[in-house]
Amino acid sequence: MKKENENHVNIQTQEPQKGYYIDDSTKNVSPEPVMESPEYKGSGKLKNKVAVITGGDSGIGGAVAIAFAKEGANLAILYLDSDDDAAAIVRRVKELGAACFSIKGDVGDDTFAQKAVQQIVDQYGRIDGLVNNAGEQHVAESITDITPAQLDRTFRTNIFSMFYMVKAALPHLSKGAAIVNTTSVTAYRGSSTLLDYSSTKGAIVSFTRALSGNQEILDKSIRVNGVAPGPIWTPLIPATFSQEHVERFGKDVPLERPGQPYELAPAYVYLASSDSSYVTGQVIHVNGGEVVNG
Repeated sequence: MKKENENHVNIQTQEPQKGYYIDDSTKNVSPEPVMESPEYKGSGKLKNKVAVITGGDSGIGGAVAIAFAKEGANLAILYLDSDDDAAAIVRRVKELGAACFSIKGDVGDDTFAQKAVQQIVDQYGRIDGLVNNAGEQHVAESITDITPAQLDRTFRTNIFSMFYMVKAALPHLSKGAAIVNTTSVTAYRGSSTLLDYSSTKGAIVSFTRALSGNQEILDKSIRVNGVAPGPIWTPLIPATFSQEHVERFGKDVPLERPGQPYELAPAYVYLASSDSSYVTGQVIHVNGGEVVNG
C-alpha cells in the first residue's frame, strides 16, 4: 500500500526572470515604450478609489497606474526588481496629484501577497480595485526544453499570483470593487514557442469567468473582468525574444504595428470604474484587430 505523499515530487522553482536575454527594465528598451498619452484627460472616474496594480512598474501596468492617477485613484504598485522603473512610476503618479507607494517582491509567493495586501490596507484602509497584471514568459522551441522549474515559475507568476492576491485582498475589497486580470491573445490562439505562457493565459480567462460567478464575490457586488492584449511593446518583449522576432513584432496584425502600453490603459479604466457597472466575467481584446472569437 502506498503511503501518503509517496508519489510527491518536490519541484524547485527557478528564480524570476532567469534565462532572459536582458533585464526586464525600461532602460534596456529602444524605442522606449510609451506609457502615457498627452491626449488622455481624466474625468474623476476613479476619484478617491484605492487601486492595487501588480507588475505596475513598467509596460502595461505602468500605463494603467498613470491613467488611474489621472482619474483620481490612489495607488499601490507591486513589482519584482526594477527599482528605477518603479520609482519613475511612483514619481509620475504623485506629480499627477495622487498618493502612491511601491512594494517590492514576488507575487508568486503567497506569503508576500498577504504581507503586501496588509501593508496596503494599513496605508489606505481598504481596496477598491485590484489589477492582476504581473507576468513573465520564456521562449521554448520544444516542449522538452521546458523544465519543471520553468513551468512552475511561469505558473506562479502568471496565475498562482492571481489566486494569492485575490485571496489576500478579498476581506478588504469594498462593496462594488473591481478586479481586472491581464490575460493575452495567446489564450485564444496559442503560441507554439510560449506553451507554458499561453497555458497560463488560458487559465486566467477561465479564472476570470469562474471568479465572476463565485457567490462570495457576488455577495460583495465585485465585478471581475479581463483584458487580453495583443502585441504590445513593453520591456518584456526584448527581454524574451530574439532580435529577429523583435524586428517583426506586431507586423502580422491588421493594424500592422505593435501597440503601445498607453493604448490599453483606457480599457482598464473602464473595467475598474462604474462605467462598466453591468459588465462582469468578460474580456476586452486590445490586439490591433486580430479576431479571436472569445
